[in-house]
Amino acid sequence: MDLSWWSIEVRDGLFSAHRWRDAHGPALVEAAITNGAQEWHWDTAVFGVVLEIGFADEEAWHRFRQLPAVVAALDAVPGTSLYVYPGRGGTAGAGQPRHPRLTLGSGAAALPEEPPPVIVARPRPLEFAI
Repeated sequence: MDLSWWSIEVRDGLFSAHRWRDAHGPALVEAAITNGAQEWHWDTAVFGVVLEIGFADEEAWHRFRQLPAVVAALDAVPGTSLYVYPGRGGTAGAGQPRHPRLTLGSGAAALPEEPPPVIVARPRPLEFAI
């Protein structure tokens, strides 16, 4: 069965995403199940939480998204901490952890060099005292 997956990602910000999940998670899961969700999964990460919901068709997602409990739960999150997008979210994009790139060469900046001394080709003429 091919599911239409959607992700609701809440990041920590002014408020804890885990506390948001504690407050709104049961209502979101109940709304999803009673409105056609075939699968659902909570992911916890260092940045917050992700709810992944798999619906049999995309219309079920749109019906779910318009429910008052869902609208209230999403409105409780500041706009800069909420991401809603199709597909599975969280860590699903990267199969391998990122590794820092190696620094080319020795990794140090060049040492500062002093400018060469100024060489005067003609010294100032000698002054004679008479």
